[in-house]
Amino acid sequence: MSQMLRKCAGLVFILCLALAGAAAQTATTPADPKIDAIAQDVLQKTGVPSASVAIVKDGKIAYIHAYGDANLASKTPATPAMRYSIGSISKQFTATGILLLQEQGKLSLDDKVAKFLPDLTRANEVSIRQLLSHTSGYQDYWPQDYVMPEMLQPTTARHILDKWAKIPLDFDPGTKWQYSNTNFVIAGLIIEKAAGMPLLQFLTQKIFSPLGMTSVLNIDQEKLTASDPTGYMRYALGPLRPSPKEGKNWLFAAGELAMTAQDLAKWDISTIEQRVLKPESYRQMQSDVTLKNGVATGYGLGVGINSRGGHRNISHGGEVSGFTSTNTIFPDDRAAVVVLTNQDAVGASGVIAQRIAETLFQAAQSGTSKETEMAKQILAGLQHGKIDRSLFTDNANFYFSDQTLQDFASSLGPLGAVQDFTQSSENLRGGMFARNYRAKAGNKTLNISTFWMPDGKIEQYIVTGRE
Repeated sequence: MSQMLRKCAGLVFILCLALAGAAAQTATTPADPKIDAIAQDVLQKTGVPSASVAIVKDGKIAYIHAYGDANLASKTPATPAMRYSIGSISKQFTATGILLLQEQGKLSLDDKVAKFLPDLTRANEVSIRQLLSHTSGYQDYWPQDYVMPEMLQPTTARHILDKWAKIPLDFDPGTKWQYSNTNFVIAGLIIEKAAGMPLLQFLTQKIFSPLGMTSVLNIDQEKLTASDPTGYMRYALGPLRPSPKEGKNWLFAAGELAMTAQDLAKWDISTIEQRVLKPESYRQMQSDVTLKNGVATGYGLGVGINSRGGHRNISHGGEVSGFTSTNTIFPDDRAAVVVLTNQDAVGASGVIAQRIAETLFQAAQSGTSKETEMAKQILAGLQHGKIDRSLFTDNANFYFSDQTLQDFASSLGPLGAVQDFTQSSENLRGGMFARNYRAKAGNKTLNISTFWMPDGKIEQYIVTGRE
């Protein structure tokens, strides 16, 4: 179960779908050509059988759709009502369970593991916080992207810890970051000891039932049903083949959940609205954990922490046998993107989410369509060595010397007319609006970096090739 953190941004839509109460109603929204084109293109290029997509906009589910085949043998189309294994996205639910127990006064993030499991290696030195942030030093019991022979047989959480959490640590606690599923098996057992009930019973009572997440299935104990997707794998570039199922208890607290994309989107909405935890708990969960030397890890408690184009995002990927997934939440923008796929050891879910991400905030930028059209026309003029100097500041006009204009024309002119021109991001920089655009001309994709003064004049217009 490898780590698959995906840094994404998402998409603006016209249509919004109201949440269907507590019932597990799942309906496909009207097709959106942009999303359809992205999903279908990635599935076609990667050969991944299917993808289920859910998108949150303005704190509501705005788009739900499934693509491809859930079962290749029967050619059963994927539907949004189908549950996919979400793999390590499950970790944020385990982390939330720990934070809920901290709010109840039953434990603290700074408690040492020895308080609950004293027989583990250096348990009196490793904190619960270090478990959830992957800074403990406990060795990962499943770093592979395939199922080993031992994992085909049933096991217990205690067996996993006896084999992987009683050997020397890979590093001193808090000194390095290393993704480890073992950390979350330990955290799951701590929840059971502190809560006095099985992990899934606790999570169901505190999270799934209150949020109306009625599709959730514990695949650590049960297989997905015939009405859910089949998980697939591939050897090299060979044909897709049904993947093996892990034995019982190997996924405990680290990757045991399956659900619909819609139910995962409900969870994302609860995170945006801070409905399950107190604000301070969300702050702890979503804060970048630093190592003892001060280096940031890019990871919080069960979630990755990132910022792209000025938009804070909380993200995690997941992988278990036959399935990969990506979930990205933009709390400040009240948006989220969920992509679930039924093939392992492949990055299709992240690619789909990433491409959706590139168009997410376009309509939210302060740059108007008039300004985008102006930027496009400037590029068209530069392809012919022409420029309207009244649009630019003195600094920019200095940049656009005769030699500059000649180089623009000789390098960009042969590409032909601009076929696509979109704004990709916006930030503030030096008192100006820093707006980036992406353009396509011929067989080349271009990046355009611009700075706009408050009075509307352009201080910078730089074109580079997109790698």
